[in-house]
Order: sequence, then structure tokens, then C-alpha cells
Amino acid sequence: MHPADWRLINGELLEALPAALARARGNATARLLAGSDWLIRRKSDGRFLALRRGDVVRELQRGALTPTLQRELLALAGADAMGEAARPLSGLVERLHALGLDEVGYGERSGLALVPEPCTLAYAGRDRYARPLWLTRSTARAWRHMRAAATVDGVVLEAISGYRSHDYQLGIFNRKLARGQTVDEILVVNAAPGFSEHHSGLALDVGTPGEPAAEESFEKTSAFAWLREHAGDFGFVMSYPRDNPHGITYEPWHWRFEL
Repeated sequence: MHPADWRLINGELLEALPAALARARGNATARLLAGSDWLIRRKSDGRFLALRRGDVVRELQRGALTPTLQRELLALAGADAMGEAARPLSGLVERLHALGLDEVGYGERSGLALVPEPCTLAYAGRDRYARPLWLTRSTARAWRHMRAAATVDGVVLEAISGYRSHDYQLGIFNRKLARGQTVDEILVVNAAPGFSEHHSGLALDVGTPGEPAAEESFEKTSAFAWLREHAGDFGFVMSYPRDNPHGITYEPWHWRFEL
């Protein structure tokens, strides 16, 4: 698969990403990856379950693909055919209710809308932590152009994170709840699962070397000053300025691409 065709295929329970993006631990794993096109990952916990080449699927651990996940694996081909069309919001409402959140009431209070996930996302390079960065195709193109322009001006922009699934956002809540935070406390910093702009593939968190990720101190960097002056030229806007109407903490690092 040519790097220009690298994409994340997004199903309800599973994701498929190019096997070429994985970093092998040992020669045996490297050989398996080299003979595969796709690496299959469970969305709820990020666990890699299987490799696929054409119609041949190789489980990484026997029994990893339950009958439900085997059906979901077949559905990934349909998701790929849908391109960047929005995935259904099935199951999300129940997850919100489990957190004690009413999706209608929360949406009205926050001014945020439910955000569906795209069926596919484009590879946009790697983030600060060497993880694949996934965005919509147009957002990925705009990010690359903006980053290159900043480099010409002597400014280094790093992606901290891009697309995040509903399952990923739910994991953030579950981890913070386990540490003793309340849902209300978490909502000051994180949008409820399904309401984050990161689900759309249009938003990314931006940093610069030597600056901690997702901290208000980013506003004092030359990178932020450059973004304030030039990001609009590439279609990016800062989503959560001070005193924003959504009640979300000021996030000078969070930028959204507007089509």
C-alpha cells in the first residue's frame, strides 16, 4: 500500500490501519507485518487483534476475534467504501446515560452538538509521540501546508493529537472517574463523549518543542503568536478562547479546520 493511500478505516467496534505504520518488536513480528496490509485494532482499548492481507485474516491471539468482532470485521469493507461519510451514532446515547448525562440537556447547556466519526480518515504524519496522526483528507492537507509555512518562518509546530474516537473519549472519562474526579469536574476540561471536536477529524491540538502539551502556557510561545497571525490563512480557528460560550477551559492549543 502506497503511503498516499494510508487511511484509518473506522468501524463501530474495530479499526483497521495500515500494517506498514506499526513498529515491530522482533523479527517474527516484522515478518508478519511485512506480509500484511492491515492491522485490526479494538476501539475500546486499542488492543491489536489481527492482521489482514486480502481476504486472509490472521489472529494475533487465538480467539481474539469473537463472533461479534468477526461480523464487525466484515463490515469494515463497507465502512471503507463510505469514505469520509459520517458513521451512525449508535450506542453512544446509552454510554452517555451510563455517565449520568442527558445528551439533549448537555447539548443545550454547552452549546455543543453531537459529533459523528468519519468512516475513514487520512494519514497526516505522526504526532509528538510518534503516533500516527489521523485527520480528514482536507484537514491533513491544510495541516501539512500550515506546518511547512511555519517552518519557513522559523517556527516549529507539533501535532499533539488529532482524531479521537468516541471510545477514546469515554476512556478519558473512565480513567478520571477512577482517580476520584466527578463527571462535572471532568466536563470543565473535556467535552462529553460524542461532543468533542476531535471526533470529527477536523480538530487537532498543537504544541511546540520544549513546551508541555495542552497547557495554557502555550499562549506565551512564538508558535502560538504565529498561529494567531497565520492559522486563519490555512482555514484553522481556535475553538475555545477565553470565556467561550461552551464553558470549556481556555485552550490556546486546540485548533479546528473550517471547511
